[in-house]
Amino acid sequence: MAYVPVPKDLTKIKTKVALNLTKRQLLCFSLAAVIGVPAYLLTRGAIGGSGAVFLMIGLMLPFFFMAMYEKDGLSAEKVIRNYIRAKLWPGVRPYRTVNIYIEVLKITCSPERRTSEALASRRLWRGVASRSGQFSTCHNKNLAEEGKRVAKQAKAAGAPAASKHTSGKKPKRR
Repeated sequence: MAYVPVPKDLTKIKTKVALNLTKRQLLCFSLAAVIGVPAYLLTRGAIGGSGAVFLMIGLMLPFFFMAMYEKDGLSAEKVIRNYIRAKLWPGVRPYRTVNIYIEVLKITCSPERRTSEALASRRLWRGVASRSGQFSTCHNKNLAEEGKRVAKQAKAAGAPAASKHTSGKKPKRR
């Protein structure tokens, strides 16, 4: 029975087109030949054979590099583009977050949102506002006033007051 080794990383396998070369390699080697061979033929009479060979090699090397170089699955031009972008435009990347609680409170504190639903929902944010201390004075003043008003309405309706402690004592911690 024939044994065929199968590589573990299948992402490194490229489709070969001709002469066991990929399309990219064929294109780059063809461009290198189109640039290098005429350069050698046109300059060997003026600068000599060895000088023309060095010139041809110098003109063809970038094409060979572009055909063969690959780092982390990226081709040479992508690696060069990323390197240049990182060196020329490093840019400061500040860490920014948006506190959604403050954004919600800004909406509920605005004059156009002063409805009974908004006023009732402000009671839910009281604990958040007192712990962080970041909210506007508009919210804190309105919250106290609206809390008193809602408590009066609840008392007039006969409902128990909305508070954590019905007696004057704090509950025992377990």
